[in-house]
Amino acid sequence: MTASDFPDSNALLTPIVGTLHALQVPIPYPMKTVTVLIDKPEDGPVTLIDTALDTPEAQAAIAAGLNELGLDWKDVERAVITHHHPDHYGLAGVIEERSGAQIQMLDVEIGRGERYWHLWEEWLPGHLKHMRDHGLPTESLEGMGADNRRGRDRVHPAKNVMPLREGQNVALAGRDWEVLWLPGHADGHLGLWNAEDSILIAGDAILPRISPNVGLYAYTRPDPLGDYLQTLGKLEALNPDQAVVGHHGPVMTGVQARARELRGHHHERLDFIKAEAGKEPRSAYDLSLAMFNRELNVSGRRFALAETLAHAEHLRLLGQLYRTWEEEEGVWVYHA
Repeated sequence: MTASDFPDSNALLTPIVGTLHALQVPIPYPMKTVTVLIDKPEDGPVTLIDTALDTPEAQAAIAAGLNELGLDWKDVERAVITHHHPDHYGLAGVIEERSGAQIQMLDVEIGRGERYWHLWEEWLPGHLKHMRDHGLPTESLEGMGADNRRGRDRVHPAKNVMPLREGQNVALAGRDWEVLWLPGHADGHLGLWNAEDSILIAGDAILPRISPNVGLYAYTRPDPLGDYLQTLGKLEALNPDQAVVGHHGPVMTGVQARARELRGHHHERLDFIKAEAGKEPRSAYDLSLAMFNRELNVSGRRFALAETLAHAEHLRLLGQLYRTWEEEEGVWVYHA
């Protein structure tokens, strides 16, 4: 597929500030699109922020967006990745191969999330054991493993990744942007903040229509929900006029109010989990069936378990819940 397969591609480009444009790239997930930013500055490297999945449809959409700006794959000199999730990192290695572009991520994300894609085969058994230890039925493991493999097949990791550090400045659209660390949705989630124009490139750290998934996985930091609540406080204090977001955007306003709303949402879920675990000891999987009481596909149920577990572990670390290993069932159960 090429740019010519997208005759209405100019409708996909949204000017953000200066030479920076947002491109809505199709993904086979419920969100339908992911935001990829393209910067063609007068003085400085042609840059992508995020890369979408490695699928023919995504490659064609990005080719169309580049073409609208008079660019081709070979012109891309840099790609800054907000976080390692497939729909944001998937094409990084392809871009690196086609143009020699420098791939950049927050240093925290390179050591865990980005490394995950290189060690995926070795880490998969531990990932599945983690889910089984927290109550996922054995019959669901095979489907979850297959679902994980489909995700892995859409990621082409980069060979070389340059670390960015919190507080560092990145030149983009003729402006300086401060590198922020916004953990929770991903351990090393990166944001870019331009104080002059009050614009935040937020990735999935905050979203207008859905709550970013905050899940505890085998390879993540021990308290992703605690991390995310701190990130929401940071976003509330920052109070940008606009945020460029990964989904349901590309631009949202009202970030401060949305951060407060999301904090309230997570505190409601914490109260729910605490009350449910207080009724009877239960695994995180059983708690997830109560908190997400609806039909979910394999991927959705995996996210539900990981998010429930993040809430249960946050409560445990606060001393408000306890967990016990049930040898007969081979699972951890949470109780008051």
